[in-house]
Amino acid sequence: MKILKYLILYVMILLLASCSKDNKVSIVKEKNIETQMIEAFEEGYKELENGDVLFAAKKFNEAELLYPQSKWAPRAALLAAYSYYSQDYYYDAEYELNRFLKVYPNEKDIPYAHYLLGMVYYERIVDEKKDLGPLVMAEEKFKFIEKNYPNTDFALDSSYKLDLIQDYLASKEMYIGIHYMKKKKWIAAINRFKNVVNLYQETSFIDEALHRLVELHYKLGLIEESQKYASLLGYNYQSSEWYSKSYKIFNQNYKSKLEIKKEKEGIFRKFKKLLY
Repeated sequence: MKILKYLILYVMILLLASCSKDNKVSIVKEKNIETQMIEAFEEGYKELENGDVLFAAKKFNEAELLYPQSKWAPRAALLAAYSYYSQDYYYDAEYELNRFLKVYPNEKDIPYAHYLLGMVYYERIVDEKKDLGPLVMAEEKFKFIEKNYPNTDFALDSSYKLDLIQDYLASKEMYIGIHYMKKKKWIAAINRFKNVVNLYQETSFIDEALHRLVELHYKLGLIEESQKYASLLGYNYQSSEWYSKSYKIFNQNYKSKLEIKKEKEGIFRKFKKLLY
């Protein structure tokens, strides 16, 4: 037994000696967490400027995770969101912004985060034929900014965007209304055009919507109702081409200035052909 103990002790001594020869101990001065975080932040910023937004966002997220208690952490989170937004990665940007608003509710950049989130929704609006979801969310967000941060540049631009959104919403109603007209679903079409008249009076579609109401009520034999909308159209938009079209419904022989001009041009062209 003693021999066995001595043998084990000898083997251990050999192993320790071998390790001490093969693995030299070196003293490495490690960087502190804050330095690592700043370096990751700077690298992310550099890649953002170079256009590699996915890698930039990754580095910003890394910077935030390295030192979440520092002043750089919320900036990194917001820049990660902006990186995605700048190259149309809207769903990733939306996720990062919602996370920022939840994690850093008292940050001074909160108004900008709300505005950027509104822009993410706004940029996802395609046209009046597509889903209304992003458009409605953008409208809600810009109204929130107007109400809660009224004296900021973000509120000013939000007001402008809201006007454009009203046009989008009105165009959606017009598109569906005209679709119903083609399908000869008169009542459904009337309801859509009434929505434009009642809800989107400041948009560029109001005069056409009034004309469509004149046209459809006349078609249904509701002459008084048709005349009511015609009067409203004439009072507010007499110079509109849609007023001329409505006027012609009640005066079949009426010709607008544009129609008369086209007729004259047609006669002139025929006259020129006779000369040459």
